[in-house]
Amino acid sequence: MAKRVAIVGAGVSGLASIKCCLEEGLEPTCFERSDDLGGLWRFTTKVCSVTKHEDFNTTGQWDVVTLCEGKQESAVFDAVMVCTGFLTNPYLPLDSFPGINTFKGQYFHSRQYKHPDIFKDKSVLVVGMGNSGTDIAVEASHLAKKVFLSTTGGAWVISRVFDSGYPWDMVFMTRFQNMFRNSLPTPIVNWLIAKKMNSWFNHANYGLIPEDRIQLREPVLNDELPGRIITGKVLIKPSIKEVKENSVVFNSSPEEEPIDIIVFATGYTFAFPFLDESVVKVEDGQASLYKYIFPAHLQKPTLAVIGLIKPLGSLLPTGDTQARWAVRVLKGVNKLPPSSVMIQEVNTRKENKPSGFGLCYCKALQSDYIAYIDELLTYIDAKPNMFSLLLTDPHLALTIFFGPCTPYQFRLTGPGKWEGARNAIMTQWDRTFKVTKTRIVKESPSPFASLLKLFSFLALLVAIFQIFL
Repeated sequence: MAKRVAIVGAGVSGLASIKCCLEEGLEPTCFERSDDLGGLWRFTTKVCSVTKHEDFNTTGQWDVVTLCEGKQESAVFDAVMVCTGFLTNPYLPLDSFPGINTFKGQYFHSRQYKHPDIFKDKSVLVVGMGNSGTDIAVEASHLAKKVFLSTTGGAWVISRVFDSGYPWDMVFMTRFQNMFRNSLPTPIVNWLIAKKMNSWFNHANYGLIPEDRIQLREPVLNDELPGRIITGKVLIKPSIKEVKENSVVFNSSPEEEPIDIIVFATGYTFAFPFLDESVVKVEDGQASLYKYIFPAHLQKPTLAVIGLIKPLGSLLPTGDTQARWAVRVLKGVNKLPPSSVMIQEVNTRKENKPSGFGLCYCKALQSDYIAYIDELLTYIDAKPNMFSLLLTDPHLALTIFFGPCTPYQFRLTGPGKWEGARNAIMTQWDRTFKVTKTRIVKESPSPFASLLKLFSFLALLVAIFQIFL
């Protein structure tokens, strides 16, 4: 009989884990507490506890206790994959906002937000300038009387439409760009990023420039925000000094601003209430997990956490790659290093010491997207071999290196190999612009085309020299 695997959570990481289990011949059972999505699913089922089976040191098995429609059940599984993510518990730090208990208007966490109609003809304050807070402020500005967006540290705001109209991630997230950034001292990288960010609009003039430009912070993706600010529809404000019955006082400003609704886009915390701290302990916003996946101290590597990471890139292929490796470890095909080695790696990561080169991934759960996925792919022999490809399929090799680092690259070889991966890589730009080229135009040949091709060829030779020599 196939190994039975309990999967906790049916989000994107849970779905990826189900798929990977099935690909490896395992038997997954997914527990999802809501009534939406799943695998071999058990909807509206809460996982109460996951504890070591009595003979765990021998079998590595787990006792999983669940609650469904008031009925409690217990089952034994050979392995567990925890896929609850890091956006589980809304963080609402009301103690940081003096006077909030006297506020007579409405306030709630951004997780409760559903539709902008509630803001019609109201004075709205959104606290927090992450992607959620910015999106809500922009939506509210189309209906509200006035919208304030309060930020403590500011943020870089970028458009989804990047250079030459390309999607920003397909331009920014390439192996060449990543290698280039990681080879430069961090201050220079930060200067280049600031220069690039300000090429769209000067963030200082809009009150948005980040106070801390050393440590990496997730950029805000919003095409509308600058336009809403410059037309006075969204007003950027500093942190809140005091909340009164019907108004708010901001720091560095003595004036009271009338407010009807406050939306706290203050983020989330995560926890594993169904796991004992002896299995996974959460401290300072992170857990003691080897490669962000495996508890470093367990006698048997039969529990994996998937999706508890914040890469500067898409979480979907990151979780999928984690699951591909984790499932093979749970199955016994791949082995983990000794516990002492894993614990040392975890402790080193927790120290958050910047390398001095590239972007500074110094905050909890942050990781270099390409470097991290490549490391996991190496464990399952699925990382593209650039040198081999350059000899056997140079067109593909150059497209992989200079083109977007799309997930097709992760399926060229190894377990889970997809025969259509090469063609998908070579035609990805065609699909990207198929939806925009609804009117075909004939482009005039440029007199500088030959010169540009020559410079491109020289740049290519330099890049190859840096990589392989």
